[in-house]
Amino acid sequence: MSDHILAAYGHEEGAFYFHHVRRTEPFERVKHYHSTYELYYLISGKRTYFIKDRSYRIEGGDLVLIDKYDVHKSTVLGEAAHERVVINFSDDFLGAGAPLHPERLVAQFRGEVNVLRLREPEQRFVLELLGKLGREASQRSHGYETYLRLLLLELLLFSSRQRGREEAAEPAPAGAVHAKIADIVRHINGCYRDNLTLSSVAAAFFMSPSYLSRTFKTVTGFTLTGYVHLTRVKEAQRLLRDTDDKISDIAAAVGFEHIGHFERIFKTVAQSTPQAFRKAYRQSG
Repeated sequence: MSDHILAAYGHEEGAFYFHHVRRTEPFERVKHYHSTYELYYLISGKRTYFIKDRSYRIEGGDLVLIDKYDVHKSTVLGEAAHERVVINFSDDFLGAGAPLHPERLVAQFRGEVNVLRLREPEQRFVLELLGKLGREASQRSHGYETYLRLLLLELLLFSSRQRGREEAAEPAPAGAVHAKIADIVRHINGCYRDNLTLSSVAAAFFMSPSYLSRTFKTVTGFTLTGYVHLTRVKEAQRLLRDTDDKISDIAAAVGFEHIGHFERIFKTVAQSTPQAFRKAYRQSG
């Protein structure tokens, strides 16, 4: 068995999620973004982490912070074996009754730097906190939810202080190719409504389609077409949540010419139809 789950609690789109796993074989997500904040701590191994429009090389002891709705994906870097802890939490989890105003601490997820490279004393401190979080989430003793909030706040306060003291991990691997792909990702993020194809993007950036296809997947973990679809669906979800626009109008607004194509891609990415997504969101509110 390639996965050894050491602790698990909740789900990524819930109020609080904790997942500690040790893996020995390659593992990659098909797509990934969510409405919760994420803390990712790599205990051992090496990974490449694509976040929003940049790639980072991370190693054991690195703490990664990911904002709500930011596209992200970790991929193999060298040996596949690695151990990591993921924590996701919602605004509501640190809302009413929190001992500290959470806005001071969640603002750090919107910073330019996504990775903190910790020294050994800080790594030991984080591991101790994560151990407590894992035990509380697993044992669920009386008052455990309150203690989870307190421990999470302590971890967030720690990371907030570290951001002012530590150098961020360098984007990785460094070089002209990764800088070019970052430019292309930013181009897609700004122009996803346009008719973007592999050939048109390659021509705009003076690259061959085959080379762009290969390097885009290597750097980001996504195919170029898959990333365009993901970006469009993410914006469609925002419009479904925040507006009363017709689904056909939303499909056109995010770059789909045909409603049937939009609905197929939306269901593939979001695991739900647009209609069901809007209904579920409004019922939850």
